Amino acid sequence: MSADKTIMHMDLDTFFVSVERLLDNRLNGKPVLIGGVTDRGVVAACSYEARAFGVHSAMPMKRAKELCPEAIQIRGNSGTYSKYSEDVTAIIKETVPLYEKTSIDEFYADLTGLDRFHSSYQMATELRQRIKKDTGLPISFGLSKNKTVSKVATGVAKPDNLLKVEYGAEKPFLAPLSVSKIPMVGEKTQQTLFSLGVKKIKTIQEMPVELMEKVLGKNGVSIWKKANGIDNTQVVPYNERKSISTERTFDKDTIDVLKLKGILLAMAENLAFQLRRGLKLTACVTVKVRYSDFNTYTLQSRIPYTSADHVLIAKVMELFNKLYNKRLLVRLIGVRFSHLVEGGYQIDLFEDAEEVINLYHAMDKIRDKFGDRKVMRAYGMGAKTISRFNPFTGEPPPLLANRRQ
Repeated sequence: MSADKTIMHMDLDTFFVSVERLLDNRLNGKPVLIGGVTDRGVVAACSYEARAFGVHSAMPMKRAKELCPEAIQIRGNSGTYSKYSEDVTAIIKETVPLYEKTSIDEFYADLTGLDRFHSSYQMATELRQRIKKDTGLPISFGLSKNKTVSKVATGVAKPDNLLKVEYGAEKPFLAPLSVSKIPMVGEKTQQTLFSLGVKKIKTIQEMPVELMEKVLGKNGVSIWKKANGIDNTQVVPYNERKSISTERTFDKDTIDVLKLKGILLAMAENLAFQLRRGLKLTACVTVKVRYSDFNTYTLQSRIPYTSADHVLIAKVMELFNKLYNKRLLVRLIGVRFSHLVEGGYQIDLFEDAEEVINLYHAMDKIRDKFGDRKVMRAYGMGAKTISRFNPFTGEPPPLLANRRQ
């Protein structure tokens, strides 16, 4: 038996659009734009028919309408999309022994060793067919020895198709493709490579790794490995219980509601920034209150996947107002965001205008460079112990239960 792994990558094709077409088949075959419906809005997703006109996600809606005037605009409902995503997740969970959900519409599955009992390609094919039958959603998959090649294979297979890359065929498969097909090669890196005359993956394969490192640093080494079909990244078991949280215990129990709300706001704002920095989204918000008699109460709410602090702050405040007993002294308060997945939709593209999105990016850039407290809402400035932190690098949390204020 080969020691090589068998990794499957699955991607729900134009997921938001596909869901809308399930709900209204009159959209089939037509250019569709999903996102903010005003000219100040942003495209969250678009159909292949709209892409043919040069439209892409995160484009200002006004520009998208200029490129494709006949497109049908839909505001979209992220709650509906989350539900369909969970339906697909449930099917995958029942079928494969090890899977990883990397975004609302993208999954990996480790099928290594299953060939002893059942063809992994056949299993992958049957899984795809079941998802299509049970949910009505189109889905593509790539199958190979590692994550990188499988993800690229999925992109080549789209729309609504499948592709297996045989062991040993990774480099020939990748060679003729554009360098833009390499996962994690963004527009800036792509332009750098293009300026060097490097447009096809084959050119990177023929370059010494030292040259790639000289041009792009450590990222160049990573790109060179991926271009050569080398990727030892493991499929990380998906766990809906993973979360980030923070708590505050007070030296002196308090009923100062303005202080409590200010600290909760700062907690929620900082945790939301941590989500965006870690390219994560949350689908569940929990607020915790412990009173002076040590009785502890929590209240949680499921929400559409997001990492927008104005959405999360509003939900935290809503839960706290329902939970808080004004007659009792408070000893501890806490906030937790759970049901985390990785996600490129770093803020709510359905509701936010382009300038709001740009504002988030600008604030996050300042925080990354100068510290988390350099940009924050004035109402939360009373929380003095929030510090630089990335919860996805194994560092300790910024607000521990034994910190005092």
